[in-house]
Amino acid sequence: MISGIVVALPEELATLTSKRIDKGHCVFIANTLLVTYSGTGGKNAQAAAELLVAKGATQLISWGCAAALQPSLKSGDLTLADSLLDSNDTVLDINADWHHHSKQILSQSLTVHSGCLAESLSIVSSSKEKQQLQAITGAIALDMESIAIAKIARRKSLPFLAIRAIVDPVTMDLPRAIEYAANSQGDIVLSRLLLFLALHPLELPGLIRLALQFNAAKKTLKMAARHLNAISEFFHTRSVAH
Repeated sequence: MISGIVVALPEELATLTSKRIDKGHCVFIANTLLVTYSGTGGKNAQAAAELLVAKGATQLISWGCAAALQPSLKSGDLTLADSLLDSNDTVLDINADWHHHSKQILSQSLTVHSGCLAESLSIVSSSKEKQQLQAITGAIALDMESIAIAKIARRKSLPFLAIRAIVDPVTMDLPRAIEYAANSQGDIVLSRLLLFLALHPLELPGLIRLALQFNAAKKTLKMAARHLNAISEFFHTRSVAH
């Protein structure tokens, strides 16, 4: 059994491997772990998931960071979605057996928060909007890629997991520089970011705080990554047992 892992950002990729992976390509980082760097957004994630399946993945994992919707979640907390909600309010189920197994494995070294993961079609930067989304969806977190990957998994009748660490809590407004510096693909353009900071130097403390929160999320992902082999082998072990 091969787990195909979709990662949107190079910083998230670094929590899994030191190998260089070009955007839109995939590389084995272990015998049962095939990783692709997709870039941000649903369209990129969908293409990445299809690539992984074409290369032999038999189960799919969405890996990376998320924004909190549940007030109790803080930066660095690990979420393992037990259901997904897309932008059209369609619910996608998670394989309950794989979720239970993975939660047991991850809980050996981390506190794991389960709940619904909602889809965001763009960066949600304001605390007010996150609180509104929580009230409407009941979700604990949201990201831009997991639902697109899950839909490919469902289409191919493959198991799916979303393993996501929280960066920004629900009470936090993202620095305006992030929205300004993001291109149409959702990637942060450094030149835009530097220009915005030059024009708005008071934004710097907010960016520093966000960087620290991002580091907390990456630290959690690195700890979770140690368990990926055991998570990936669940269906293989079960088929051997039968």
